[in-house]
Amino acid sequence: MMKSLHSLTQQITIWRKKYSQSYLVLRERLIKGQLFSSKTKNSDLNRKSRNKRIKLRHSLLILVIAIFSLTSVVSYRFYHQPRLTVGTVSPVTIQAPRDGNFEDKVTTLEKIKEVKTGIIPILKQDRDVTIGIKRELSKYLTTVEELRQLVEQFPFVDTKTLSLENQQYLRSSKDSEFKILLKCAKNQESTTILDDNNGNNTEFNVALQHTLTQLKAYREEASPEEFEALIVKITLIRYRYAQALKKIQQQPLFLLNESDITTILSLSDRDWQKTKNTLTIATDRILAQGISPGIPSDILETAVSMQLNPDIPESTSHLATNLLLSILQPNLQEDRAATKNYAEKAGEAIPPVIVSIKEGEIIVREGEVISQANFVLLDGFGLSRREINWLGLRLSLFVVTSIVGIFLSIQRKIYPHLRRRDYILLCLLSLTAPILTVFNISYTNLSAVALLVSSFYSPVLAIFYVALLAALVSFSGVSIGWEFLLAGSAGGILAAATAGKLRYREAMSRLGVLVGLTQGGVYFVTHLIISSSAATIWSAILPGAFYFGLSGVAWSIVAIGVSPYLERCFDLITPIRLAELSNPNLPLLKRLATEAPGTFQHTMFVSSLAESAARKLNCNVELIRAGTLYHDIGKMHDPLGFIENQMGGPNKHDEINDPWKSAEIIKKHVTEGLVMARKYGLPKAIRDFIPEHQGTLLIAYFYHQAQQQAKNRPISESDFRYDGPIPQSREAGIMMLADGCEAALRSLDKATPEQALATVKKIFKARWKDQQLCDSGLSYDELPTIAEVFIQVWQQFNHKRIAYPKGALDSK
Repeated sequence: MMKSLHSLTQQITIWRKKYSQSYLVLRERLIKGQLFSSKTKNSDLNRKSRNKRIKLRHSLLILVIAIFSLTSVVSYRFYHQPRLTVGTVSPVTIQAPRDGNFEDKVTTLEKIKEVKTGIIPILKQDRDVTIGIKRELSKYLTTVEELRQLVEQFPFVDTKTLSLENQQYLRSSKDSEFKILLKCAKNQESTTILDDNNGNNTEFNVALQHTLTQLKAYREEASPEEFEALIVKITLIRYRYAQALKKIQQQPLFLLNESDITTILSLSDRDWQKTKNTLTIATDRILAQGISPGIPSDILETAVSMQLNPDIPESTSHLATNLLLSILQPNLQEDRAATKNYAEKAGEAIPPVIVSIKEGEIIVREGEVISQANFVLLDGFGLSRREINWLGLRLSLFVVTSIVGIFLSIQRKIYPHLRRRDYILLCLLSLTAPILTVFNISYTNLSAVALLVSSFYSPVLAIFYVALLAALVSFSGVSIGWEFLLAGSAGGILAAATAGKLRYREAMSRLGVLVGLTQGGVYFVTHLIISSSAATIWSAILPGAFYFGLSGVAWSIVAIGVSPYLERCFDLITPIRLAELSNPNLPLLKRLATEAPGTFQHTMFVSSLAESAARKLNCNVELIRAGTLYHDIGKMHDPLGFIENQMGGPNKHDEINDPWKSAEIIKKHVTEGLVMARKYGLPKAIRDFIPEHQGTLLIAYFYHQAQQQAKNRPISESDFRYDGPIPQSREAGIMMLADGCEAALRSLDKATPEQALATVKKIFKARWKDQQLCDSGLSYDELPTIAEVFIQVWQQFNHKRIAYPKGALDSK
């Protein structure tokens, strides 16, 4: 018994020595590991510092290349610039080395432009207006004819019996005067003063006295029956005349006063026919010659008088003139097609301006200012001394450097998160506009550049970018008119301000049409301002505005077409691309829904939480929606390794019973997710959500399981933490919080909103304490807002329904 006890004691002593040695070795290893960790941290800091210096050098290199490339394009006209040009003073007297004939293209183009813009428009007759004027005159004359027929012919008796003046007086005098006249004529009164019915004295006027005299004379010469017949006829004439006046009052004739009415109704048939025919012929002649728009009234009045006289009766001359002036209106309009053809033919008919000189003749004398003709000869003979204009190159370098510096200072404040590849793309886009000026292409692509920059980055940044690029083009494109540049800039600013807010390519296409209309409208207005003649509106300005507007639409189509290729080549995200990536019918998302349905449902709930919080905090909702949909695609490598896909089946990790292996399976969904994301061409902004949504979180369940299995043995916490990095954006931080709260909120079936909010805040506090959000840009004060939004979404998903009565669902 003692022997066995002694052997047991020796065995325990041996075990203790081995344990002590093992403990010392393990402790030494841990110490070395800490030292190694310290060295690793130092090496990480050195590596970060070295990477920062490399990035700085690369950025400076890109900046230098951008300035050099822009300067080389902008200053192209300074590479082979003549020293002896128009406006400079010739240092020496230069003679022609030989006979020469050279075309002055500048002067020729100026003459062609002058002819086209100053062309007189070709007019054609507007048949509708002409017919309308003739119809109006005919209607007027017909009405007058009807009135004249109503009052019968004039004079109504022989002028030997009664003069025209007396007949007119008898027809138009007042009833009271006519009664007195008849009384005097029948009673043979010779006094000039009679007592009227009221006892007042009435003095006969001269017309009445003359008429009375003629009536008395006729009464003495004629029989009583003839005199009575005359009185009856006069009475009937007065009645018809009164009826005609009453009709005129009911349907008044324009431009007819009382005197004109009297004149018309008093005309003889012969004079009336002459007046009517003269009016008709004069109107036909004037309309046949044509009345152009804007004709001065005095010129039209002179033309009317010349056409009426001397055929018109003197008594109706004034009336006829007023009538024609009132109904005549311009019946000529511009024949646009004929004017355009004429302008083109006139431009083609301009012969080229040729400058000729004989051998030995002096081109320019010393001290003289070189004219355009002198320059044509000097340049034609190769005597203009073309060379590199270093002053112009330095000026171009200064302008380009200033514009780039202004853009960078603005960009740092508006959109600071630009990568090196973004700067390269902006440099390439900025080169396209000046390159067009090298080939004298006036249809600038500012609208296309603006549309792309606004879609890729920011509308505000795009507006400043287009404004600075337009300034650069104005400096480089001396051959481009300011009206082209102004119209192109207007279209570009509209595209820049709008494109970044659009979410569908169909809306982009509508924007292209709007850009074209804007460019065409601004071009039209600016050319109207500078045009010397209104005649060029239809022949030159409107077609030019149409083509320039069409170029805006074409450039927009080019931008929309090239946008997807640039997005992939430069790893860019746009609202439209994010919307397309969020389509659940895409192959990768369909695989996720099929192979890992539980994960897909988890993703949809996380997306609802994250979207709502992002909208509340004014974050990029489209980005967080797309990033959330793809953050767990790596779980497809082993769907049953995650509890949401086990559908109540056996837990795979219970069968493994190895926390280290289980942790590797869980962590592998991040690395596998990145592999899948690269395979399917997801942009980096979406790929970043895959590792960042887990950060460096501890896989607590398996870590505690490992501790239980190891008992007192030390466990490396790094084996159970994700590799990171932690969230680097507000959107990634929100998604980490949503992902962490999803399972907890789903498990709270009968909890109150207050209990759910307490659970969410507890999770948030753990993430904040674990320093998972320190690089995300989220502040601690924003966490309660996010928590409240999460609870609102949870309540929407967890709403209660009314229980159906028992048997309500039974089939009848």
